[in-house]
Amino acid sequence: MRFLLRRPYCAYVTADLFLRRDKSLQQAPARDRTSSRGARVLRARMRVAITGKPVKKFLQRASVQPFTSQCLAAYLSVAYRTTKWRLEGVENVAPHVGAGAPVIAACWHQRLALMPMLWLLVARLPEARAGRAELHFLVSRHRDGRLIGSIVRRFGIHIVLGSSSRGGAAGFATLLRLLQRGDHIGITPDGPRGPPRQAAAGVAQLAALSGVPVLPCAAQTSRRWVLNSWDKMVIPRPFGRGVIVCEPPISVPRRAWEEALPEIAAAMDRAIARADALCARQP
Repeated sequence: MRFLLRRPYCAYVTADLFLRRDKSLQQAPARDRTSSRGARVLRARMRVAITGKPVKKFLQRASVQPFTSQCLAAYLSVAYRTTKWRLEGVENVAPHVGAGAPVIAACWHQRLALMPMLWLLVARLPEARAGRAELHFLVSRHRDGRLIGSIVRRFGIHIVLGSSSRGGAAGFATLLRLLQRGDHIGITPDGPRGPPRQAAAGVAQLAALSGVPVLPCAAQTSRRWVLNSWDKMVIPRPFGRGVIVCEPPISVPRRAWEEALPEIAAAMDRAIARADALCARQP
């Protein structure tokens, strides 16, 4: 029994159970399965295989996504709850907590996995005691977007499907109606495909047509994983220190949205830089 619980052997068993298509793992000699060097090799191969296309396609199946989203949401909930959070820029977000003062919360796609915590922190503000407007987040109609949507729903955030490539016009019209109703909107201007940290025109156009200001946001945590994705997405790990930054809202003139777009992108960059610096300085 002690042999079965040894970490290198467990690493091999995990690889063998989930990655049966990897012949090199199946044919690994027994001495390599229990040696420290062999365990490192197996774990490295396992990480490569888990992030490969077969596993990604499996996780994107419609029949698997409900279970996947439930597991990921449960993990994020644990990471959020065990992290000590700090909200910087309360004075920028507090006036928009209640109904009748909508805002467009904008962040880079890289920090998307951290941003539901902003909505949870807003609920703790004194301004939220009298009630708060709903938050709707724009996600892609692609399978990845639907997976993200099913995860953030579990944190009390509503979803609007649409992007620049699929369902963009319908999603844009829905966002306008929601803003006119007094609800908040969340958006990643460089999503869902990038290029990273290059804002598309939609965020400025939406603010100009609706007359609702843009709230540049960012977040960082001291314990994290950085995925090897196009945006280098940050995933929080439990028991860390987290910072969420809200920069001053930006009002976009109806006929000058093109000039406001670089200002919005620069503000989101400043929010990320500030969040990174504050997180590094926290004791």
